[in-house]
Amino acid sequence: MEDEAEIYDGIRAQFPLTFGKQAKSQTPLEKIHNATRRSDPLTTTTAATDNEKNNLPSISSSSKEWLGTLRNPKSSDAAPIGPPPPPPRQQELEADDDDVVIGPPRPPQQQEDDADSVMIGPPRPPAESGDDDDDDVDEEEGEENRHQIPMSNEIVLKGHTKIVSALAVDHSGSRVLSGSYDYTVRMYDFQGMNSRLQSFRQLEPSEGHQVRNLSWSPTSDRFLCVTGSAQAKIYDRDGLTLGEFVKGDMYIRDLKNTKGHICGLTCGEWHPKTKETILTSSEDGSLRIWDVNEFKSQKQVIKPKLARPGRVAVTTCAWDCDGKCIAGGIGDGSIQVWNLKPGWGSRPDIHVEKGHSDDITALKFSSDGRILLSRSFDGSLKVWDLRKMKEPLKVFEDLPNNYAQTNVAFSPDEQLFLTGTSVERESTTGGLLCFYDREKLELVSRVGISPACSVVQCAWHPKLNQIFATAGDKSQGGTHILYDPRLSERGALVCVARAPRKKSVDDFEVAPVIHNPHALPLFRDQPSRKRQREKLLKDPIKSHKPEVPVTGPGHGGRVGASKGSLLTQYLLKQGGMIKETWMEEDPREAILKYADVAAKDPKYIAPAYAQTQPAPVFQESDSEDEEK
Repeated sequence: MEDEAEIYDGIRAQFPLTFGKQAKSQTPLEKIHNATRRSDPLTTTTAATDNEKNNLPSISSSSKEWLGTLRNPKSSDAAPIGPPPPPPRQQELEADDDDVVIGPPRPPQQQEDDADSVMIGPPRPPAESGDDDDDDVDEEEGEENRHQIPMSNEIVLKGHTKIVSALAVDHSGSRVLSGSYDYTVRMYDFQGMNSRLQSFRQLEPSEGHQVRNLSWSPTSDRFLCVTGSAQAKIYDRDGLTLGEFVKGDMYIRDLKNTKGHICGLTCGEWHPKTKETILTSSEDGSLRIWDVNEFKSQKQVIKPKLARPGRVAVTTCAWDCDGKCIAGGIGDGSIQVWNLKPGWGSRPDIHVEKGHSDDITALKFSSDGRILLSRSFDGSLKVWDLRKMKEPLKVFEDLPNNYAQTNVAFSPDEQLFLTGTSVERESTTGGLLCFYDREKLELVSRVGISPACSVVQCAWHPKLNQIFATAGDKSQGGTHILYDPRLSERGALVCVARAPRKKSVDDFEVAPVIHNPHALPLFRDQPSRKRQREKLLKDPIKSHKPEVPVTGPGHGGRVGASKGSLLTQYLLKQGGMIKETWMEEDPREAILKYADVAAKDPKYIAPAYAQTQPAPVFQESDSEDEEK
């Protein structure tokens, strides 16, 4: 038996440790992404219906698999009966003769005119001839794919209890920040997040103040948090506080003499190139440029140009892509632009007096420095040419906006720009994400984000090729991420495919029962000698303390202040035998009442002086003399 065991061990040593173990069944990515596929009534998505008709694989599968299924269709389990099928060329000839298509159709060949366009994903099957509806659908799909908007799938980062008003995605696309009206900032990490989509940290920058804006530094090692308070905060990448800017003196009239903002902040952005410079705007009517290394005072104070002297809130601010230009949206509806040059001051280089009829909520420069986008409370989005700012190039209306943080964003190639809309009382469409073409200046697509929540912030990340949109209302809030498995990379694709870790035996912990050591006298510690001595001194019996003499007026034949504390006195008082009438009686009359008894039966003093004491004579009051 020992020899057999040694032989077995020798043979087993030649195999790897994983030999004989069953591999864990993994859910295919196609099934995972199908679970997050969007069903938006506003956007035309007919890929699923076409797949059901033609029994083709889903769009999310790779091109190689798709072509493989077309060239080598799966045969049935039963053995084929009869002669083998003719070659494909013969099938096509027969199909042309009989107008009957046998087998799946071939993918269409790319024409020479479309050589410049890049084809992403598997080719679409050709539409059946004679069907006008399918032709219209294909034209719409081609129009959508021309812009390649990643919106086939969607996930939601939840956690906030109110509308999400601030959004920031770092340049690498690994971490997402979301701020809300519930006064908190949540941090999400795609690299460490699984399909539960939970945040790894929650911050409350300023108690009782809404989070209005978030911005990453150029190196993504720090971020700026702007709240409704007058002081902005700087955090590191892990959410630890690095500093807080100082608050100015509200009793100083001139804003240039204060060291900081004196009213609530409205917006703030990090410099796109310099990691030490920050721009903020406030309700006190000023813009300020700060140095991150100096939290006690700002570098520059910018006061906008006003038609009348006073203080008008600056509702938003923005840098251009090179950091050489600053734009500010003023509360009177004007747009002002300053160029950073030697000797520049508060006088704006560009001043559009009536840019909007209401407060401006967002400004956005294009990377080439030619286009400026502005969003306002008046429900409009305007496109401005910085070379001719007298009139806007285009005005897009009917975009309801109810939040001061609604922004505008560009696509990675800046061929499109997008913005969100708010929910109106009688509206049935809900919060939308509207895409516009920059060249044609027309609406390209509208994507429904939430049927009952407004869309506030939006962003299109260039590296991930994913669209972020924040939405919510008074009771809930979340960040919606739109992506396409064929076009997008990492980000949402990584965390969705990562299943949550299964619980093991080590994860189960029994709730410990805490026994109070002083609950029972057995486990109670003995008091010190000093405490024992103090306790004995308080006990009159053990300390042999003499009874304190009773002081105060007496009652019922007992001297003291008891006034009925004894049982006998209490009973006599309740029975009516003790009547407290001594305060109502005249003391002279009370003494004279016992004069006859003392004269007839003297007991104490009178018998001792009976032989020598003369008869007492008491003075009687003469009423007549008193009247006189």
